[in-house]
Amino acid sequence: MDTINKGNMAERYCALIIGVLFLLIGVAGFVPALVSLPGSSAPNIPVDASPNVYAAGFGYLFGLFPTNLLHNLVHCAVGLLGIGSYTSLSSARLFNRGFAIAYVLIAIMGLLPLAKTTFGLMPIFGNNVWFNALTAAVAAYFGFVQPTQTMTQMDTSPRA
Repeated sequence: MDTINKGNMAERYCALIIGVLFLLIGVAGFVPALVSLPGSSAPNIPVDASPNVYAAGFGYLFGLFPTNLLHNLVHCAVGLLGIGSYTSLSSARLFNRGFAIAYVLIAIMGLLPLAKTTFGLMPIFGNNVWFNALTAAVAAYFGFVQPTQTMTQMDTSPRA
């Protein structure tokens, strides 16, 4: 039974860690000193100096990850969903599975020329591709593989 509880907690901690990570990344995208213009190290990109939705707050977070205002809002929302789903095993499992599916699709979209800007809304290309694929793989493990292993261990454990 101890193995089963460890598996359950791992699923919940995965949702929590992904939630905290994405919330921190989302908040960091709003800190002008952490976002630089492409091809420069100049910080302080004013949010209101942009002429369209895509360009609003556009820059590279930590000089590596393309982001904009909408992308930061999405990261914050995903982060809050992950943190909120930590409260129960079923919600954490649902979050991990949904996150894995969505972020695999987003990683694939980031490789496609037509879709790499989410059709003109937010940047998902460059370093975002491997980051999204990596976090999706972790969430897939804890959303799909880990529950199956836990159920198999439960089925083969000796009955009292």
